[in-house]
Amino acid sequence: MPPITLWFLQSSRCIRTAWLLEELNLPYNLKFSDRVNARAPDEFRAASGNPLGKFPTLQDGNLTIYESGAINDYLCETYDKEGKLFPHDPKQRNKVRQWVHAAEATVLLHAIAIYYARSYFPKNAPAGALEATEKGMSANVQADLAWLESELSASPGKFLCGDHPTAADIMMQVSAEYILKGKLGTQGKEYPMIEKWLEACKETESYKRAVQKTGHKL
Repeated sequence: MPPITLWFLQSSRCIRTAWLLEELNLPYNLKFSDRVNARAPDEFRAASGNPLGKFPTLQDGNLTIYESGAINDYLCETYDKEGKLFPHDPKQRNKVRQWVHAAEATVLLHAIAIYYARSYFPKNAPAGALEATEKGMSANVQADLAWLESELSASPGKFLCGDHPTAADIMMQVSAEYILKGKLGTQGKEYPMIEKWLEACKETESYKRAVQKTGHKL
């Protein structure tokens, strides 16, 4: 059994960690579960060692790590000695770090608020209230996507920081795909550079291996 174990829940952020492990060429044992009634089964949550029962969860020897951003940092700091995914150059490193944190703390945060509004809006609310609420919350999402679109346009390569994926792409990819697939705040706007970048991410050999091994679907 490889020393690294990835606890992977279907249709989740877990693809980030699988893709990162493949980029680093690290062998890993996969613990996989489909969702049951849209959530992780209780026994899978309990067995993972994650106190919140959330995924991804990573075990490296005796160390258990949760939160995809923290897992990203740990794997890059421990195994990316050449600085391919987390560059040694301070300027590039800061750019990657900024996207690593924006993926959850800004971009997905704004979009997930719309998802929750759709899911839990009172059934007896006045007609049009949900649509008006979503439209108001969409400004933040559109600003985030405009920023990503602009950065991709300015990149010297097809990824956020050049010709090969970094931790920035690995963290941001699932956030952007989730927003576009769910039309969370997009309000009919199109983002051609983001769409092109998402395809480039999916065409990397490491991403293909991650999907093949995990069976990931979003």
